[in-house]
Amino acid sequence: MKSLKKKTKPQPNNNSSLDFSNTEIAFAYKSDKELKKAAWLFSLMNKSWLVNPLSDMGMLAMKLRLPFTQSIVRETMFEQFVGGRTLLECTPNIEKLYEHKIVTVLDYGAEAKETEQDFNKTMNENIRAIEYAAANASTPVISTKITGLARFELLEEIQKKRTGLPKRVVFEYRNVLKRIDAVCHAAAKNGVAVMIDAEETWIQDIIDHLADLMMKRYNKERVVVYNTFQMYRHDRLQFLMNSFNLAEKEGYLLGAKLVRGAYMEKENKRAEAMGYPTPIQENKQATDDAYDMGLRFCIDNYKKIGSWAATHNANSCQLQAELIEEKGIPKNHPHLNFCQLYGMSDNLTFNLADAGYNVGKYVVYGKVREVFPYLVRRAKENSAVSGDMSREYELILREKSRRGI
Repeated sequence: MKSLKKKTKPQPNNNSSLDFSNTEIAFAYKSDKELKKAAWLFSLMNKSWLVNPLSDMGMLAMKLRLPFTQSIVRETMFEQFVGGRTLLECTPNIEKLYEHKIVTVLDYGAEAKETEQDFNKTMNENIRAIEYAAANASTPVISTKITGLARFELLEEIQKKRTGLPKRVVFEYRNVLKRIDAVCHAAAKNGVAVMIDAEETWIQDIIDHLADLMMKRYNKERVVVYNTFQMYRHDRLQFLMNSFNLAEKEGYLLGAKLVRGAYMEKENKRAEAMGYPTPIQENKQATDDAYDMGLRFCIDNYKKIGSWAATHNANSCQLQAELIEEKGIPKNHPHLNFCQLYGMSDNLTFNLADAGYNVGKYVVYGKVREVFPYLVRRAKENSAVSGDMSREYELILREKSRRGI
């Protein structure tokens, strides 16, 4: 597709102090009308008793293709949390973020595909996103899920057996490798980076293997490929260190996106049902500690690790900012980045950017039907588990009060 002319990156305001409670900066990009609509939406999503049944009804309505379902979703949650249906439709939102010194991590929202045709479509869409990104300084990174490029059951079978795989599995796996390599090769050629998402533990080992393979191939001179480390797993801090040691030994740069994790309930239920120890940390404090230690490790080794602190946790963001300051590292060093989801935690994203740090928004795009599972997760997880919706709602109300609307 035709891309915009490449722009010069806005210069950071290095004199700004970091204040995550500054709602004027956080919501400067929203008009009064947009802020009122966001307040209404978050007020609904703040009610878990309402979110869960509506989400389940929405999934059913989408499956049955009931009239008006897509238009209702598009005018509400889609508009808040998704950049657009296509790259072209995303462009105004990407530009608006970039005007505030925030880059975009493009994520084609296709999930749980099953056919080779679907996997090839996802690969081609990833490459199209890379070509778009190559022409725009506002979009230096794309994100991809391996389950958008490979069958879940295939990954599960390979992780279980590892050796002695049937010929049909080997043949299908080779096609997976070709698709992943095509995406990473396009990124390397076009000066763009690729984040490989983390998924469930029973397929994560093979995803880690693929990520290591791609990093070894493409991360020689700069960080092209990033693996994702879910720090709510009790083994991931050590795995991060092991990954760095492997990169050192093999002579490539490590790319690390640190997240807390998104499959806690599913992981715990499966472990209990199948009678093995849960891979999840024993409590939230242990997760927070592991996450922050992971940040420290990446910053201590920032010359050889390119990292993204992908988190909505204000304490972790504050910690990374303070460590960068303490060590006298330039705030805009390309190996040290922050990231939050589009439509959430604007108080973190916009204030970090205003203070001169590298920060991006993770912008999902795709047709309403394709991204609806992502939207359901956003609503369910954040209203019922982390309390993010309550915090978002409070900040929006504070900004409304400040504006007198």
